[in-house]
Amino acid sequence: MSVSPLDLNRRSVMLGGLGVAGMAAFAPRLAWAQGRSETLLVVQELGPNSLDMQGVGSNQTVNGLSWNCYDRLLTYPSKTLPDSTLSYDREKLAPELAESWEVAADGMSCTFKLRKDAKFHDGTPVTAKDVKWSFDRAVKVGGFPTFQMSAGSLEKPEQFVVVDDHTFRIDYVRKDKMLLFNVAVVVPFIINSELARKNATPEDPWALAWLKNNEAGGGAYKIESWKPGSETVLTRFDDWKSGPLPKVKRVIARDVPSAGTRRAMLERGDADISSGFAPRDFEQIIKEGKVKVSGVPIPNALWYVALNTAKPPFDNVKLRQAIAWAMPYEQIQTSAFFGRAVPMYGGTAEVSKPVWPQPFPYVTDLDKAKALLKEAGFESGLETTLSLDAGTATVGEPTAILIQENLAKIGIKAAIEKIPGANWRTTLNKKELPLALNRFSGWLDYPEYYFYWNFHGNNSIFNISSYKNKEMDALIDKARFTTDAAEYDRCVKDFIALCMRDVPVVPLNQPIHDVAMQKGVSGYEFWFHREPDYRQFAKS
Repeated sequence: MSVSPLDLNRRSVMLGGLGVAGMAAFAPRLAWAQGRSETLLVVQELGPNSLDMQGVGSNQTVNGLSWNCYDRLLTYPSKTLPDSTLSYDREKLAPELAESWEVAADGMSCTFKLRKDAKFHDGTPVTAKDVKWSFDRAVKVGGFPTFQMSAGSLEKPEQFVVVDDHTFRIDYVRKDKMLLFNVAVVVPFIINSELARKNATPEDPWALAWLKNNEAGGGAYKIESWKPGSETVLTRFDDWKSGPLPKVKRVIARDVPSAGTRRAMLERGDADISSGFAPRDFEQIIKEGKVKVSGVPIPNALWYVALNTAKPPFDNVKLRQAIAWAMPYEQIQTSAFFGRAVPMYGGTAEVSKPVWPQPFPYVTDLDKAKALLKEAGFESGLETTLSLDAGTATVGEPTAILIQENLAKIGIKAAIEKIPGANWRTTLNKKELPLALNRFSGWLDYPEYYFYWNFHGNNSIFNISSYKNKEMDALIDKARFTTDAAEYDRCVKDFIALCMRDVPVVPLNQPIHDVAMQKGVSGYEFWFHREPDYRQFAKS
């Protein structure tokens, strides 16, 4: 196509006008586009209720704040799953605040060399004294953090030694293969101890009250603003030294309770990433293809019904087995989860592999259920309650209704009780619910770790079945600490078989963690804590 000199002149005039007036209007749009490419907009159902994941009652999303705003000594490297999704590698460790570490020749201590250029967000240098104070806090603060530390034999402050400003040592109370892997989970994050101690009191030596509302970290991001129930804004800490500087400079995480609204925002391009939709929604999102979805089966995780083994009537093993045969497994899988979960029913009667989770041998068989109900002395049926977390109602409520309907067929009337999400953990800890629909995932991907939390007689906060069996305890403990591979396999298979017989819980499925995001968003990585690691993201 030919262009006349007149046309060229007209274009020059138009561009000249744009340079004087039009560019002034265009510049803010250009700046916004550039800023948008460096900002990740997250829409989430429920934001953090605290800034301290070690605090009492902190919710799931607080784990994400801890992960991004604080460092740990070690972390996990990445691997690529068969579908090309990035995931943490559970079998390896990588440096974070510690640039190197070395286990002693006798296997009874580990020495960490800290990065000498690491700083907290206020510019204070990070030292081994901060690491010790942080580890002391984790083992002394009580509740979940202290129990989590004990899962890796991190039990008392005397184990944590400051060698010099940049050298820290952990002395072992016993050899434990999970110890170093436990150092890399969310709980032992490193706090600016000087800042925290300034805001502690004799009644609150670990500054729980202050850290609930204030951040004292040195991680890749720092908190710009936090409006509980509304919005959390993170900005990149440009002086972060514990890894490659993140490409995303700012993260805006908005609380949008409505799944429909969150989905619409994603599909319009008004948000970059979200999760927590119903399985039916994810199924539709995948088919429509407007945004991409990453779905990873959560390691060491189950949806299950817990039966209170410490109180009548479910202290009766025959009754628990009857419940297991009465569950509408396939209906739950198709109608509540729409196939976006791994079935945990219909397995073999004999445990042949030391892996967890694995399908239990139960299927829906109402005749077997009725026969066992009669053997248990409840031929005429019984009345009970089935409780669930209202915050999981998208899948929890249809699952509970299907269970309720099937139990009614064998004469068990189960009233459904929805407990507000804010009260769910507290209610579970009382261990008074007869039947509870729950989901649990173990951060460390070992069968004995899951069983230690859920079925050991030390009765952790997650043993909501209040299950106690000395044979089970002995098998779990032996599996945790044996160095004999054959003995380990034998113990794991034996404690899984015992769980199948005693039925403290009835597994339904292994959940899949689905996350939807814009096609231009890259770097998403699945983590055991299921929260986004903003340090990895990039936008095109």
